[in-house]
Amino acid sequence: MERGACRALRVHRPHNTASHAMSSILIVIDNPKDWPLNVEGIEIVPARKYLTEHTYSIIKNAKVFNLCKSYRYQSLGYYVSLLAQARGHKPLPDISTIQDLKFSELVRGAGEEIDEIIQDALDREDRANPFTLSVYFGQNVDKRYNRLALAIFNLFPAPLLRAGFKHDGESWCLDTVRTIAASDVPSDHFLDVLNFATHYFVRPHRRQRPTEARYDLAILHDKSEPKTPSNEKAIRRFTKAAESMGFAVEIISRDDYGRLGEFDALFIRDTTAVNHYTFRFSRRAAAEGLVVIDDPESIVRCSNKVYLAELLNHHRIATPPTLILHRDNWQSGPAILGLPMVLKQPDSSFSLGVIKVATQEEYEREVERLFKISDLLIGQSFMPTGFDWRIGILDREPIFACKYFMAEKHWQIYNNAKTGDDALGDFETWPIDAVPPDVLKTGIRVANLVGDGLYGVDIKEINGKAYVVEINDNPNIDAGVEDKIIGDEVYMRVMRVFLKRLESRGR
Repeated sequence: MERGACRALRVHRPHNTASHAMSSILIVIDNPKDWPLNVEGIEIVPARKYLTEHTYSIIKNAKVFNLCKSYRYQSLGYYVSLLAQARGHKPLPDISTIQDLKFSELVRGAGEEIDEIIQDALDREDRANPFTLSVYFGQNVDKRYNRLALAIFNLFPAPLLRAGFKHDGESWCLDTVRTIAASDVPSDHFLDVLNFATHYFVRPHRRQRPTEARYDLAILHDKSEPKTPSNEKAIRRFTKAAESMGFAVEIISRDDYGRLGEFDALFIRDTTAVNHYTFRFSRRAAAEGLVVIDDPESIVRCSNKVYLAELLNHHRIATPPTLILHRDNWQSGPAILGLPMVLKQPDSSFSLGVIKVATQEEYEREVERLFKISDLLIGQSFMPTGFDWRIGILDREPIFACKYFMAEKHWQIYNNAKTGDDALGDFETWPIDAVPPDVLKTGIRVANLVGDGLYGVDIKEINGKAYVVEINDNPNIDAGVEDKIIGDEVYMRVMRVFLKRLESRGR
């Protein structure tokens, strides 16, 4: 069981509550006597009152913290979150979280995403017994577990949670997560929980939206990552463009998952993948009705090269000769595609998981290694060129065009064996109307097969013919590269799409 003796902490009333002024904050609970929190700007509301009184249905931009005893289907707690979403309020938990917590496989799968945090936090615990962790507004009464508590809260945003862990003989595993009612908080935790709630409501990020701002935009970006799809200067230009159109912009990190409900739109500027926090952000944002780029369907489709190979083949799009490899046909790969050839792990990015093999021995060794990662692989004939075109497409229209040259003495744009400037080839940015017609037409056609998000289509041009190599969601837009021709207009075009989609929804 978790540690943490009761400490006599006072619940401080904040002196400055300006951060609440932009909207109402409601704590909805079965019995208000169960929650004696007294913070200016926060109203404690009985659940039945919230559901039945007209006053609460017309409040604008309310944040609803649902502390009801039960969230089971068609209970009061269920309807509080359901009607909050219908009213345009921001409930915590929302219906998506309530539903997610019902599926034990989803809970255990989510635990794999934070495995390193789990092992670090529970390293000294008794492996013979299950471990229980209470999560109160993203914190625990024992600060040693706060990083793990925040990770659980980010996976399943709900005010009060209880997580169970088991050791399988090799490592700790997240086994269960369930919501708990305010009345279920142990008496020796209660003062701590009131303090956690108070600090959560008045924490600095709850800034007042500028009066001229119409929408809240979150940009998910981790500047510590070496290969983010936008550099810091580009992020500043995206922010400036958004603010000029009436957005209040905040740069958020992976630790802000529980706050997605505070925003109207999400722009992901971290490298995306399905088994990754970016997909959770995208899926959650879409479920909550945010306008999101990249949307979850685009991430699923573009992050898997097997899907893309089948899509392009089905629509008769020219590509380098391609074969989907599996354990029954892999031996015929070299005979069909020739050597050297290129092997691709289906979810590879930035040239990682993409290998050129020149001999039969290399081929057999690399295929066997990659089959340990994925049951299906991609094999492609090696078609060397000095550069690849990339056509940037957003909302079914081209927004930039670049030639990306191969890294020095290397066959790819990225040379992952090197660092710094030596790892990346040169570039040329082109006016859209100067791009060879077949290249441009192919890029637009292919992107439109995937969706109406933001894509980068990589194309080889050989003897005047376009061959599609990759379709990337979340392509690079870096200051000094993709904006070389039209400058700030690249950033303005992206933000116009967000604005158009929000206005079309009447948000």
